[in-house]
Amino acid sequence: MAAKIPRLAIMGHPNAGKSSVVATLTENDRIAIDKRAGTTTKSDVYPVVIDGRKVIEFIDTPGFQNPNAILEWFQAHEDTPDLAHAFVETYRNDPLYAHDIALMEPVAQGAGIILVVDGSKRIKEKDRVEIELLRLTGRPRMAILNNLSKQDRYMNQWRDALSKAFNSVREFNAHRATYDERMRLLNALKSIDQRWEPMVEEAIDAFAHDWERRTDQAVGTILDLLKQALSYKVSKTVKSGKVIFQSGRDRVKAEITAEFEDGLRRLEVEAQEHIRANFRHNVWNLPPDSVLSQDLLSEDVGQALGLSRRQLAVVGMAAGAASGATIDLATAGHSLGAGAFFGGVVGGVLGVVGGKALAKLDIERAPNTHVYTIGPVSNPRFPFVLLDRAVLYSARAMNWAHGRQAADEDDPNRVPDREIRPKGFTEALDSQDQRELARFFSDARRGKESEHEAACREILKDILRGVSLSEIDSRSDL
Repeated sequence: MAAKIPRLAIMGHPNAGKSSVVATLTENDRIAIDKRAGTTTKSDVYPVVIDGRKVIEFIDTPGFQNPNAILEWFQAHEDTPDLAHAFVETYRNDPLYAHDIALMEPVAQGAGIILVVDGSKRIKEKDRVEIELLRLTGRPRMAILNNLSKQDRYMNQWRDALSKAFNSVREFNAHRATYDERMRLLNALKSIDQRWEPMVEEAIDAFAHDWERRTDQAVGTILDLLKQALSYKVSKTVKSGKVIFQSGRDRVKAEITAEFEDGLRRLEVEAQEHIRANFRHNVWNLPPDSVLSQDLLSEDVGQALGLSRRQLAVVGMAAGAASGATIDLATAGHSLGAGAFFGGVVGGVLGVVGGKALAKLDIERAPNTHVYTIGPVSNPRFPFVLLDRAVLYSARAMNWAHGRQAADEDDPNRVPDREIRPKGFTEALDSQDQRELARFFSDARRGKESEHEAACREILKDILRGVSLSEIDSRSDL
C-alpha cells in the first residue's frame, strides 16, 4: 500500500496566479503559465518526487465558473456529511458544471485546499462567495495572498475575510519567493490540520535533505570548475617559418590567446549548466546589465567581483605559496615567466584582471618548430572573480522562483527589483577563509590535490546555506 502523502488542490478564480504558485512550489518551470485569464480548464496533478518517491502533490485546478450556484447547493444540503463529494457525484455528468467538477474533484477525494487570491485587487462579492463555499467543504485549508505588485491597500481587507474561513493565511509572492519562503509556507501547512502534521513533516524533511544534497552538488561543481580553470593550458606547435616575421608571431599569439580565453569561458558555461540543472531551471533569463551576463574576462566583471587590492595583498603574503601567483603579486604582474620551459622566452602576456596579467605566454624553441603555451592562470585576483561568479550564479539558481516566467517584467506596477550593487561574496569572508581559498587556488594551478579543499568546501557550503536561509543576500535580482 502506497504511503499517504499530502495532496493539495490549488484553487482560486481565473488569473489569480495559481499556476505560478504550483510552478514555484514544485520547482517546475515547464508548467504552462498563460497570462490570459481562464487558461487552466482541467485539474493537473504535479507530484514532487524525491529519490523516486512522491512526497507531496499539488493539483492545479481550473478557476471557479459557478461559485454562487455551488454555494447555494452547499447551503441547501448543509447537513450532508461530505459536501464536496456529494456535489461531485450529483453533477458529474452535467456539462454545465464540467469546470466546477474538475475543480472540486480533488477536494471530493480528500485533498486539502490552498486558495490563491490576488491581494492587489479589491475584494469582491464573488471572492466572499468562494471563501464561504470552501469553508463549508470542511477540508484543511490555507489561503495565499499572492500579491505580485506594489499595491497593498487591500491586503488588510483580504486578511480579515480569509482569517474567518481558513486555518492559515500567508503572504506569498510566487514570482519572487525564495527557498526559505517556500519552506516557511510548507511548514505553515502543518497548522491547517493536526492530523496532517506527520505527513507534512515527512515531506518537509525530504525537501530539506534533498536541498542539502543539491547544495553539496553545487559546491562540488564550483570546486571542479576552479580546479579545471586554474590548471587550464593551451599549447600550439608551429613551424619556425611561420613566425619569422612579427606579423606571424602576432597571428599565432592572437589564435592561442583566443583559444585560451574561450576555453575558460567554456568551462564556466559548462559549470553554470550543471548548476542550473541541479536547481531545476529550464527557463532562465538574465538582464543584459547583470554582472552574470557580462563577459567573464571583461573589465566590468573584474572590477565588480573578487577581493580588494588590500585584501589581495594581505592574502597573498599570508598564503605564502611559492607559485606564479605569489611571484606576480610581489612584482605587480611583471615577472619574467617563472613557469617557462628551459630555453624558452617570454612571448607576451594574456589579458588583464585587476591590473595584472591573467596568464603568461611561453615559447619553447626546438629545431624547425616553436611551441607556444599559455597557462595556467597566474593572476592572483582571477580565481576570486571566477569563484564569485559561480557562487552568484548558484545563489540566483537557488532563489529564483520557478513561477517567475509568468511575470510581466515591463509592468510599472510590479514589485520593483531591488537596487543591488554588483558584488561577490569572497570580499566579505574573514581573512582566514580568504587565505584557505588562496592556498587551494595555488594548489589547483599546479594540478595538485589540495589539503585545503575540505576547508574550502565548508566555506562554500556555509555561503550557500546562508543564501538558502536568507541569512545572506542572494543578489538574485542581479
